[in-house]
Amino acid sequence: MIQDVMSDADGRMAKALDALRHNLSSVRTGRANPSILDRVMVDFYGTSSPINQLASVSVPESRMLVIQPWDKGSIGAIEKAIMKSDLGVTPSNDGQVIRIALPPLTEERRKQMVKIVHQQVEDAKVSIRNVRRDAISNIKELMNEKMISENDERRGEHQVDELTKKHTDDADKIGKAKEAEVLEV
Repeated sequence: MIQDVMSDADGRMAKALDALRHNLSSVRTGRANPSILDRVMVDFYGTSSPINQLASVSVPESRMLVIQPWDKGSIGAIEKAIMKSDLGVTPSNDGQVIRIALPPLTEERRKQMVKIVHQQVEDAKVSIRNVRRDAISNIKELMNEKMISENDERRGEHQVDELTKKHTDDADKIGKAKEAEVLEV
């Protein structure tokens, strides 16, 4: 029974780390990456959609993104959505494609990005600790229902704590790697 609680907790903590990786992929670094546009929503035909559902995004150069809309009528809406986003870039279009030249990040902008990375890592750690709290309460419930002994309860709580430490350390490693990527000039 404790193994069921442990495997559930492990799976949920791993999902928190996957969510962290996904969120950090949209944080802008010095190189062009199509995933920085993932959070930009475009209002087109009365529906809010991500850019990758309206166009293909490619990286022809290290500091340039090219967006090729499938419907040429959506160019204006995509351009407006990029302008309104917090990316700090200005798109230009030639009627066929939208080009985004990514300027080098300033020192101040890099520090802002590092703060965003730290915040997202902290959010992931909070999720992991919430999973820990749920797992420990499940183990205590098993103990109260006399399905496990007190020794099993202590052993289970210790295992949950070790699992939590492992996943929070992984979150820190992911954050440090992203921070190094953001600060790389």
